[in-house]
Amino acid sequence: MDFLKEAKKNEPKFLRHACELLQIDSVLVETPESSDAPFGPGIRQSLDYILKLARKFGFKTRDIGHVAGEIEYGEGDEIIGVLCHVDVVPAAGEWKYPPFGATVENGRIYGRGSSDDKGPAMAALYALKILKDLNFEPNKRIRLIIGTDEETSWRGIKKYFEKCEMPTMGFSPDAGFPLIYGEKGIMSIDLTSDRINDLFVKSGVRYNVVPDFAEAKMETDAKADFAAFLSETGLKGEYGDLIKLAGKNAHAMEPDNGINAAIKLCMFLSRYTKNNLVQFVAQKLSDSRFRDLGLAFSDPEMGDLTVNVAFVEIRNFEGRIGLNLRYPINWDKEGFLRKLILKSKEFGLTVKVVSDQVPHYVDKNDPLIKTLHEAYVKVTGDDKSEIKTIGGGTYGRALKKGVAFGPLFPGREEVAHQADEYVVIDDLIAAMAIYATALYELSK
Repeated sequence: MDFLKEAKKNEPKFLRHACELLQIDSVLVETPESSDAPFGPGIRQSLDYILKLARKFGFKTRDIGHVAGEIEYGEGDEIIGVLCHVDVVPAAGEWKYPPFGATVENGRIYGRGSSDDKGPAMAALYALKILKDLNFEPNKRIRLIIGTDEETSWRGIKKYFEKCEMPTMGFSPDAGFPLIYGEKGIMSIDLTSDRINDLFVKSGVRYNVVPDFAEAKMETDAKADFAAFLSETGLKGEYGDLIKLAGKNAHAMEPDNGINAAIKLCMFLSRYTKNNLVQFVAQKLSDSRFRDLGLAFSDPEMGDLTVNVAFVEIRNFEGRIGLNLRYPINWDKEGFLRKLILKSKEFGLTVKVVSDQVPHYVDKNDPLIKTLHEAYVKVTGDDKSEIKTIGGGTYGRALKKGVAFGPLFPGREEVAHQADEYVVIDDLIAAMAIYATALYELSK
């Protein structure tokens, strides 16, 4: 079967449906759990859209409490899971293209969620459609599982697995090709202080996003110095009732892909205030590898321990620094926390672990890995690019035997969580063919 040929035939309809899904603002909005839209109307609308489309294609669907969905094809005792999500991070930053406009230009779709994860979710659904249109009858159940708060706390997928079977194996189309067989652990930490604060600072929207904007207010007049600071750094900002500084969004899995506005502003403010939170960020957290704290760590297979300063919030008697760590296997977590607590205490800060997901790892020689990789090579002809591990966290780790599989191709720019997020249309079509090939091989 020529799955790439079939994917290209589906391109016009696929493009229309992907754009319609992308035009829905599905940023999380907390509402009462008992409501018809527990995570906000946009997320509910997105979930409804993809389930309705799947029913139109002839698939069985289930809605799990409006926080997760299921699309199933085939019969059998075993289940192959494909885990996607329709929620997106906020559309922060300066956008050339409307974040929920789904603008098609120069062979790309621009919009929040185009690469993470609505575009890939639609490619996975169309991969199922291709198999069905070709009258292929799987010997296992293929199940697309749709999550709705992957970018925050995974409540939807947790509720799904409380009520539904765990797939035997599967993948999440929410990272990169050729294949991701390991994901770092993800830990969020808050450093707090209850000292009287002599200024106001606010920056950050999510733990997993490098903040692209920060603002502050202090008594000292530093307008001329701030202008010089902007000139030195090349950053944009303004000095008025509030000091405002712009950076660049990026995914927290690699903080150095962005420009952290919170860190940059604290480095400037540290010249004028002894505030313990500002000084700790400026002195100890300006490096994404914990070198300034003497807590750097690297694993030969999974790479560096990294940290994203996701929040800096200072107001009156309250202050918080929110950190998002991506940690590899073989890391001494307890030893790290002991040392961090001691070093933070020197600045009058208290350490609290907010959340922790341990690293996820599947053996490179597992049959699932080999089948998926062979599907990638068959469609692309690329047998040189190596499978790898990442700092990101995907739904692949929700499965006992799950990995991340596409859609970002080797050499492509990583734009998830950034302003003007986009996906190359030809890449999504190729991904559709790869997913169809993989699902065919896994379920025949």
